[in-house]
Amino acid sequence: MHAWETIEQALTFIEEHLTEEISTEELSHTVGLSPFYFQRLFRRLAGKPVQEYVKLRRLAKVIESLKDTDRRILDIALDYGYSSHANFTRVFKETYGMTPDQYRKDFPTLNTFIRPHISMNYACIDEGIPLIVENIVLEIQRKTLEQPEMYIGFQTEVKISEQIPMGESTGVDIPGQLWERYHREKELLAASLSSETEMGLSCMGNSAPGFFTYFAGGLAQIIPEQLPEGFAAQELSSGEYIVCTIEAENFEYLVTEALAQANKYLFSTWLPRHNFSTEPFAAEIYHSSSADMASMELWVKPLPLEDIE
Repeated sequence: MHAWETIEQALTFIEEHLTEEISTEELSHTVGLSPFYFQRLFRRLAGKPVQEYVKLRRLAKVIESLKDTDRRILDIALDYGYSSHANFTRVFKETYGMTPDQYRKDFPTLNTFIRPHISMNYACIDEGIPLIVENIVLEIQRKTLEQPEMYIGFQTEVKISEQIPMGESTGVDIPGQLWERYHREKELLAASLSSETEMGLSCMGNSAPGFFTYFAGGLAQIIPEQLPEGFAAQELSSGEYIVCTIEAENFEYLVTEALAQANKYLFSTWLPRHNFSTEPFAAEIYHSSSADMASMELWVKPLPLEDIE
């Protein structure tokens, strides 16, 4: 068994026992490693110390449970091993910057810690060959956009350390909040927007140090002479792109765990191993999904060889 397979086995055990006490010693024994070596290997491959990882995955599940407002916060806390409401509230606020009661007031979109699929770091697929990891299907190929496309929506500055890599810094999910705003207000431009295609764009080019600009909007069929207050226009330029198609079993999973895993795979594994550099932006293209499968695409534009030092 490879070292990464051992840690994958530990991650599976954690997911199956999040409502129980999980000790580092028990985990190391389960996978047949010494506690010392297990902890070092776990932190390297999972990105967090063992007990910090367990806490963050437990809290991610807690977020799902808190959406059931018929259940008391104390009962949810006890289900996940917290000894009291006060202890649970302290840990929750340290992680997300708000109390569970505050979260339940308007349910802001939160950036929670997802389970990594470590095996993806060790698989480098060729163009046009699908990669299947649990409930995610990825396929990478080249596409050419013959004509530029214009999108209309909202944009904001986002602090990199709080949002990238997705799911590794907890707190309010600013891009998620921007999407909620767009879907609340897009009716103001309903006659100008396609109902079939939307785009999220992360751009580093003109942002302040430590920040990136995030845009969320829909494909424009007609460009209005004047946009309503607060709206912005963003162009997806023509040219050749590397496109990572992502499929998942439902839309919620697609835009959270599947998107996070695909981002990490594309930028940390696939592009470096194929010696690609890209322009400082990435576009998330969302198409209307079928009932049995949700899909989207990540578009990045490779730099010409003469621009790569």
